[in-house]
Amino acid sequence: MKSLELVREGAVWKALRTAVRSFVRDRSGSVAVMAALAMPVLIGVTGLGVEVSYWYLTQRSMQNAADSAAIAAATNGTVNYSAEAKAAAAKYGYVHGANNISVTASNTAPCPSGGANCYSATITGYVPLFLSQVVGYRGTATVDGSQQTMLSAKAVARLDLMPREYCILALGTSGIAFGTNGAPKADLTGCSIMSNAGADCNGHNLGADYGDAAGKNEGCGIVQRSDVPPLSDPYAGLRDNLPADPCGGKYPQMGTADFPAANTWNGTVTLPAGPKNVCGDLVLGGDVTIQTPAEGAILIIWNGQLYTGKKPSGRTMSTNSGSALTIVFTGTNGGYIHSPSGDGTLDFAAPTTGPWKGIAIYQDPNLTTGVDISEAGNTPTWKITGMVYLPHASVTLSGVINKSSNGESCFGLVVDNLLINGTGSILSTGGCAAAGLDLPTGTAPTGRGTLVM
Repeated sequence: MKSLELVREGAVWKALRTAVRSFVRDRSGSVAVMAALAMPVLIGVTGLGVEVSYWYLTQRSMQNAADSAAIAAATNGTVNYSAEAKAAAAKYGYVHGANNISVTASNTAPCPSGGANCYSATITGYVPLFLSQVVGYRGTATVDGSQQTMLSAKAVARLDLMPREYCILALGTSGIAFGTNGAPKADLTGCSIMSNAGADCNGHNLGADYGDAAGKNEGCGIVQRSDVPPLSDPYAGLRDNLPADPCGGKYPQMGTADFPAANTWNGTVTLPAGPKNVCGDLVLGGDVTIQTPAEGAILIIWNGQLYTGKKPSGRTMSTNSGSALTIVFTGTNGGYIHSPSGDGTLDFAAPTTGPWKGIAIYQDPNLTTGVDISEAGNTPTWKITGMVYLPHASVTLSGVINKSSNGESCFGLVVDNLLINGTGSILSTGGCAAAGLDLPTGTAPTGRGTLVM
């Protein structure tokens, strides 16, 4: 009996082992179980892949918009650059302030080549999450109560800087350094102007090719720019070429009893190649023709004016063919006039070589009094080829400035501040290279913005 029970017990265990082995070996249904377990992961990974592709496409679109916005800001180059950038981004569907989109611009962005005068545009936006949440991704921001991912794009551009020559440069740095006073017939065609402060040409752009201002430009020039970097004084260093004062403190003024006859010129006056010094006023007693060596001459007037006489007997000082002249006004501040005056005519050309090449009239930059000119171009009439340098002078241009009879079509004017009055105009431009004059040159913004980053 006991043996039968043992036999039966062994059979049961054998049957049980067989059943367990069969169960373990049976694979039917395992794929479904594994698929069920893996499905959330597969869905999450697939969703994340789709969303990453969507983020990439959105970010790429943002980058294109940012590139366009930065170029637009740089091309604009004015105080309105930010509005220009936002308008460019809006064309791509990125409207500042709409749908949590932010478009910002700067005109002080660091440039890769140095400096901080580039233009940047940054676009920021958000995209919602979809299937990526299945794998636990919660985005980078909460917007309107939902989890989203922030995307952004940035671009940096600069405005191509091209050399620009100015026939008029106002060095004053405050207020309005260049302006007009009712000048509907003024004509500066072929001339570009630069103000180191503001510029205001009410009602008439003067016909100047370009008008640039370090401050705000209101109406000056056919093409007008504001916020242009100021231009340094290009001619101040020429003062180093002046000799020591030879006058011994004596500077006779016209009309006084001791005014010397040598300070009144008539007829043909021959000047040497070196400086010709005149102490005190120089008066034209009649028309004067200046004859110089081929390289020109320098007439230096110490603490005095060049007086051309009153109407109807205004006289002319001119250079003959083959001669060239620079007139320098220097001395000390005080009760002296350091400029041309009178109702006559100045008709001369500057030297084309040497240290004073291209300079027709030069006021010592150390002089700050007695330097203003109330009716440039009229008293006296200017027929000048070359640069008139009056760095601390307030000048009113009232007449027509033409080229000298024996010179090229070239005129330049550097002042502290300039007011163009009535029909003031410059008729002589385009020949400064032949005249030996290097006009003031800046790198004012022109052309189109270029991406740099």
